[in-house]
Amino acid sequence: MRHNKKFNHLSRTKSHRDALLANMTIALIMRKRIFTTLAKAKALRVYAEPLINRAKDDSMVNRRLVFSYLQNKEAVTELFREVAQKIAERNGGYTRILKTGNRLGDNAKMCFIELVDYNEAMLKDSGAKKERRTRRSRKSAAAPKAEAPEAEAPAAE
Repeated sequence: MRHNKKFNHLSRTKSHRDALLANMTIALIMRKRIFTTLAKAKALRVYAEPLINRAKDDSMVNRRLVFSYLQNKEAVTELFREVAQKIAERNGGYTRILKTGNRLGDNAKMCFIELVDYNEAMLKDSGAKKERRTRRSRKSAAAPKAEAPEAEAPAAE
């Protein structure tokens, strides 16, 4: 029986798929954002988020377990030192997928997958909120503009 065995095989054997996802996870940890197809990004999220979650508890057991998946000392060190500090208070959802359109050659759906706390552009936007104006404030803002040309008109005469 093949109950509950539904996931995207990405047209690869198990060993090839595991190597692909491990390499993409290493690239995501080291570069904080990678550009790939939507299907690979969704598969990567399922593979990478439990490993990122392990980084919250820096123990030898967790380091060895993550290293058994990634096989890259630099990526494991980066994950447990810098990435773990950023995600310490986050309960889940460590990655974000942003769709970018279709690829020209084969029309595949493309996207960015990135670590959530590392996107400086989005963090700046969320910190600086726009001023909310009411009708009253627009009238008061328009009143000084109306007075300014009147002040200039007598000076021109």
